[in-house]
Amino acid sequence: MNSNSFDWFKLDNAATIFPGQNSSTWSNVFRLGIQLKKEVDPELIDKALENVLKRIPCFNVRIRSGFFWHYFEKNPESIKSRPDVRNYCYRIKFKEDKGFLFRVFYLGKRISIDVYHALSDGYGATVFISTLIGEYLRLSGEKVSYNQYVLDPSEAPKKSEVEDAYCRYANSKAPYNRKDKWVYHATGTKLPKHMCNYTIGIMSFKQVHALSKSYGVTVTEFFASLLIYVHYKKQLQEKKKQREICAQIPVNLRKAFPSETLRNFVLCLRVKIDPNLGEYTFEEILRSVSLQLKLANDPKLTNSLMTQNLKLEKNPVMKYLPVCIKDLGISVSFVITGEQTTTALLSNLGSIALPEDVAQHIDYYTFFTGPGKLNGARCGAVTHGDKLVLSFSNCYEESDIEREFFTSLVKMGIHVKIESNRN
Repeated sequence: MNSNSFDWFKLDNAATIFPGQNSSTWSNVFRLGIQLKKEVDPELIDKALENVLKRIPCFNVRIRSGFFWHYFEKNPESIKSRPDVRNYCYRIKFKEDKGFLFRVFYLGKRISIDVYHALSDGYGATVFISTLIGEYLRLSGEKVSYNQYVLDPSEAPKKSEVEDAYCRYANSKAPYNRKDKWVYHATGTKLPKHMCNYTIGIMSFKQVHALSKSYGVTVTEFFASLLIYVHYKKQLQEKKKQREICAQIPVNLRKAFPSETLRNFVLCLRVKIDPNLGEYTFEEILRSVSLQLKLANDPKLTNSLMTQNLKLEKNPVMKYLPVCIKDLGISVSFVITGEQTTTALLSNLGSIALPEDVAQHIDYYTFFTGPGKLNGARCGAVTHGDKLVLSFSNCYEESDIEREFFTSLVKMGIHVKIESNRN
């Protein structure tokens, strides 16, 4: 392979909007963490990081601005881990941290990465941090096997791992019609810019899976339904004009469209209820959400949405507008619409299947979305072994949404251990 193959990358289709949205009030950053069973050695993390960046070059970049588009170029600098902070997912500034678009943190037995979403999605970041842990363990003298999540740093990177999979698969001839209304938001006392309260619930995957199965739904459908139900009850108590309640759910497209890409390859689907249609029980919301998600996640429909998004990027007017004007347009659009069409977000990474010799050193994973502008319920879920960890990222001081969510789980027989960065 040509040594210059990984010297620069065009932003993938999903990433093109993120630079224009990156502002003093919002930055699309998410966090993945791994809780090990032994204390972390920072020096070994840095050695492992150096090796892993050679294997996963799409993280070893900084962002540049051309006349028409932003692009990534290989970053010649080196990156170091640092002690962890209380305020996760704080804003990425392109000229800070030597231009790197991710950060690595350690604290006690935990290693975490904050990732700017233009770099990668949850799956790609999971592969990156899992490979980092694998290399860290190898340097510690442990035996390490490799699979799709733990890559071998001694191998050469693959061109297929940096492809823009949207361009590869978007070929639908059918228009995608999505009519989004402004929806209900649970508001409260806003925290300062880029500050966020995080709460996680650690629970048994077997318990949650059994409960979901008893209702005839998946774990993602169950959590999304419970999120909507909690907001539904809260809106009723406020006795205001009732608005739709909508949960946004990112879906990993690799399951329907095979790709090895470690960059973005997700689409956000929406499920909703309209309280003006009448009263809802939790069971009714479960049935509705399950049906909506199954219909929306049809590969032909997701291909249509993918194609629509790509057409916007390739539109001749958009294509040849200077990047400064594109960014301004995206910024103004985001200020006006922002999260107005979504009440809550639920991103479930699913179960991380690691080689046994790596898995035995890990207690659990955590996954945090960054703080929203309006959403007080941005949730991330991830499973390792029998430990399912669900997090809330809340831009408000109040904690009634997450408290009601976890209390409802406990009432249903799920044992939940709560941790938080709140005082």
